[in-house]
Amino acid sequence: MSLLLLFAAGCCAGFFLFRRKVLPRAQRAGPAAGDGAKLSVIIPARNEERNLPHLLASLRDQTRRPDEIIVVDDGSEDGTRRVAESFGVRVIECPPLPPGWTGKTWAVWNGYKHAGGDVLVFLDADVRLAPQALECLIAAREASGGVLSVVPFHTAERWYERLAMVTNILGVFVFTSPFEARNPRQGLYGSCIVAHRTDYEKVGGHESIRSELMDDLSLGAQFKRFGVPVANYLGAGLVSFRMYPDGLRSQLEGFGKAAVPSLPRLTAGTLACVVLWTAGLVVSSAAALLWWTPHAVPLLCGYALYTLQIAYLNKYTGSFGRASPLLHVFSAAFFLVILAYSAYRAVFFGRMRWRGRTVEIGGRLRR
Repeated sequence: MSLLLLFAAGCCAGFFLFRRKVLPRAQRAGPAAGDGAKLSVIIPARNEERNLPHLLASLRDQTRRPDEIIVVDDGSEDGTRRVAESFGVRVIECPPLPPGWTGKTWAVWNGYKHAGGDVLVFLDADVRLAPQALECLIAAREASGGVLSVVPFHTAERWYERLAMVTNILGVFVFTSPFEARNPRQGLYGSCIVAHRTDYEKVGGHESIRSELMDDLSLGAQFKRFGVPVANYLGAGLVSFRMYPDGLRSQLEGFGKAAVPSLPRLTAGTLACVVLWTAGLVVSSAAALLWWTPHAVPLLCGYALYTLQIAYLNKYTGSFGRASPLLHVFSAAFFLVILAYSAYRAVFFGRMRWRGRTVEIGGRLRR
């Protein structure tokens, strides 16, 4: 009975954290949103020749075309610049990284300094947009009256990418949690952020969080500190990405750099619900090993409950293959590996490695 209570409580915690707050589609009764404002899209790019064509092609097909697209080539060693120039966008070379900055904050800040738009859209290179996405983003930002970010729908193609399913769901929980809406340190999701220039400059932009490893979470807290409303949406149907097509190691490093360092930023309510959901998930996964014991029936019931819940959540969070909810034991195990790796780097080294750079959790960068 205690096991069944754990599984029921865990699934309830997941449903409590999850809010189906999908980016609303813009209504076209009148002029398109943001018609009078100049729109700048800023894309930091470091070795992104494989991702950029998808993003730039999708920007070309927007119902609300950006007034300028700026790709910041952050020391790429591949064909990033060539690919960007082939689409006719503006490409700037990121100056050498100065002390006290992380790579992404420096690249984004330099993109902003070259942008002339009233509305700034910061996009990671792995993002892909549906044709109406920019129009919807601008309309949602105007409606919220502050800054917004979108958690993109996660598209997984290779087997190792599908291992990220549980990690992806937990990330969505954090950004849709009702507890976080009242958190003074509420973060943004860095892959897609939209802000008005006035608000961005008021908070000091990325320069104000230049040394932060988790720049998106820190930037959201900075907006809140200055009284700018923060809103987070799910991107299903409009904004998607394919995060780590380059291999299992990049996926481990990418998720690992934020897994443990981000925990202190969460409210106690969010953290408690996340722990409860994860505990139920991990314990139910033992059904595969203990099917012959007296605990087999409750474990299998728990496994079935989580399978159904994950199948539902995947409709809004990511495409990981039809069989992935049923095989979530492997994704749960990979999440534990990410957590262990992140804790190991944080506790024993005090720094994380990402894209050829090492950043101390307190902020300073090491080559």
